[in-house]
Amino acid sequence: MSTAHSIAAKEFLKNQTYAKWHDATFWAVRTKRDNMAYGLDEWEQLREKASDIKRHTITHLDKYLDQFATKAEENGCIVHWAKDAHEFNEIVFGILKNHNVKKLVKSKSMLTEECEMNPYLEQHGIEVVETDLGERIIQLKGQAPSHIVMPAIHLNHDDVGELFEEKLGSEKGNHDPTYLTYVARLSLRNEFLTADAGMTGANFGIAETGDIVVCTNEGNADMSTSCPKLHIAAIGLEKIIPNYDCLAVFQRMLCRAGTGQPTTTFTSHFRKARPTANPMHIVLVDNGRSDWIGNADHWEALKCIRCGSCMNTCPVYRRSGGYSYSYFIPGPIGINLGMLRDPQKHSGNVSACTLCNSCQTLCPAKVNLGDQIYMWRQQLDEFGTANPQKKMMCKGMSMVYGNEGVYNIGTALAHWANLIPSPLINCGMNPWAEGHKMMKFPKETFHSLWKKGKVK
Repeated sequence: MSTAHSIAAKEFLKNQTYAKWHDATFWAVRTKRDNMAYGLDEWEQLREKASDIKRHTITHLDKYLDQFATKAEENGCIVHWAKDAHEFNEIVFGILKNHNVKKLVKSKSMLTEECEMNPYLEQHGIEVVETDLGERIIQLKGQAPSHIVMPAIHLNHDDVGELFEEKLGSEKGNHDPTYLTYVARLSLRNEFLTADAGMTGANFGIAETGDIVVCTNEGNADMSTSCPKLHIAAIGLEKIIPNYDCLAVFQRMLCRAGTGQPTTTFTSHFRKARPTANPMHIVLVDNGRSDWIGNADHWEALKCIRCGSCMNTCPVYRRSGGYSYSYFIPGPIGINLGMLRDPQKHSGNVSACTLCNSCQTLCPAKVNLGDQIYMWRQQLDEFGTANPQKKMMCKGMSMVYGNEGVYNIGTALAHWANLIPSPLINCGMNPWAEGHKMMKFPKETFHSLWKKGKVK
């Protein structure tokens, strides 16, 4: 009954030292988040407000998108609309080609990961340099992000030190984090100064003013927009919010929920290009979002503000790693987004959930993550991806629990299973035996004990 996720998780867990470190690291971030949340008496009211804002905006998105685009154009920006990933990549490439761009520096953007923009541009002869330190590390390593906020958290300082020795010529054996940060800074400084264009994602787009807001801890978005003469901003439709009053709610929550900080080091607003630069381009990307809004059961996934707190608290993500998921966004939100994208391809991820609802309890925008995963599970047969063994077991259990006589006989005779030799029952034929030992059945059933008055 193994799924792709469970197989990948098993590989991850082979290195128990690393697995325990991964779990502890994210639990520490979760603890920092709790300290920040409990420090605000109004935290739950903020969550409710954030949820209301997102619900209102998403259900009136046509109005706010039109307002945002109109204001952005009044500011002097050039607004583009991309219906899917292919059109987005073509638009970006067209802009870069028109400006003879050979090198693009970009800040972290999960949207460009979603659209696989980097390989597309590189195939067309444009060098793309990630400037977020974590993204730069995994780019040099040829990997994808393992977390949406901390993309290289699966690597330790020795991993990074060896990588920098190979790719950036750092001192051999010097894996001190301060030194490695210095090496990265020197390398990126040259990239900023020699780039022809800069790209940012967007944490929020403000409909009332037409500007985008980018939250970082490294200032790399500011460098990507202040050095090159061309700035392109990529933003998913769901990132639009009505005004600055709404932004104030999310700005108070985003970093507290994601990294346990009171705020990001930099909260940058981009409304128009610098006087000496080329016009700023904004690309609004749909890529399935319009269809998702119409999904009555799962549209709330679009309320996500990409803080990553659902991953930090998830007992499965923490113990199985980001690469055990088939979708490029892991964890609870990734399970739901992957299913919205392609349920046949990503159905294996829905087993990576205990339905503990810790993610749902923590989410700053109150996305009903656990409820959605449960609903996806009910649809697996419809998608043709339900596990046949589980289906057979469910039918068998329905017969047992649906027939009082069969149930009573089964529980009365269950203790005979204790006589089966352990090697025969705790083996590969019994999936429960992986990581567990079969229970010992009591000789007397609960019902029998209850009738004798032995249970109170």
